[in-house]
Amino acid sequence: MARAIWSGVLTFGLVTVPVQLFTATEDHTVHFRQFQRGTSDRVRRKRVNERTGEEVAYDEIVKGYDLGGGDYVIVEPGELNDVAPGKSQTIDVSGFVALDRIEPVFFDRTYYLAPKGEEYTGVYALLRTALDEAGKAGVATFVMRGKQYLIALRAQTECLVLHTLHWADEVRDPAGELPVLPGRKEGRGRELDTARELIDALSIDWRPEDYHDTYEERVRELIEAKAEGREIVAAEGPPEATGVVDLMDALRASVDRSRERPSRGGGGTGEVRELREARRRAGGGRRRGDRPARGRKRKDRPAPGGGEDLARLSKKELYRRAGELGVRGRSTMDRGRLAQAVARAAEDRAAS
Repeated sequence: MARAIWSGVLTFGLVTVPVQLFTATEDHTVHFRQFQRGTSDRVRRKRVNERTGEEVAYDEIVKGYDLGGGDYVIVEPGELNDVAPGKSQTIDVSGFVALDRIEPVFFDRTYYLAPKGEEYTGVYALLRTALDEAGKAGVATFVMRGKQYLIALRAQTECLVLHTLHWADEVRDPAGELPVLPGRKEGRGRELDTARELIDALSIDWRPEDYHDTYEERVRELIEAKAEGREIVAAEGPPEATGVVDLMDALRASVDRSRERPSRGGGGTGEVRELREARRRAGGGRRRGDRPARGRKRKDRPAPGGGEDLARLSKKELYRRAGELGVRGRSTMDRGRLAQAVARAAEDRAAS
């Protein structure tokens, strides 16, 4: 069960409902520790006085703001606490805006907002349903852990979702930041019509479960391969850029190929890989950075799931079998789910 990171009340107009805030996402990144090459010695970070080289205790550290020219304004932790916003227990919705009016660049982090008890579910459900049917988001500010946030509150299928937003002065203007931008009249004519046709042909339903972090999977495969003394195939380099002369041909070939491909629900990463491979073939030759695949050193084993008792295999072995069968999302599965996924994938491969 998730643990609330904040609790208070949500108000809109004269209506108030006690709520709790929960994190909506989690990090699946593989985390490493640092070692000195050629040794088993851990590398650790220390707070060191750059003049004396001596380590400094945490309670002796103050903050300094750089004024330039080697001058700093020194600020004590207590002084920051004095000007910090007071502890807030209220999310006061000041207004409602259409969801499509908030540019995605303003969104920062996402949280789930839940009623604080069974007795508050009625008012909570009323607000969730009203926001959902109106297609709008509530705009408010609130304080959490000594920091004030601008937030957007919107309805999801089962609950209310709170998005922290960047303040206006935190969002950069692309016209002033980007070195090259196309003119407003560029990208017109037959190429634009064909590009729209391609977008229509490749339009899909949004199914987030169809996508997974292939880089993290390759990191885990690399760790497993090195632990077993095997090599892992190097990743391919990026394709060549499409030239202006070849643009129309590339667009038309993409549209034709999208129509020839059998329709599949979701349009996941497998279809993306197929399009990239077709693009590579159309460009001819090898991609930049391509290297010949190196064969993995593996012992001969019976085919995965071929009448074998998968329950007897270790999680490590099941993960290897899942990789051979192309099971998606295997890096997040426990041992039981891995065994079921391997069995189903082996049956599907045998049937085909």
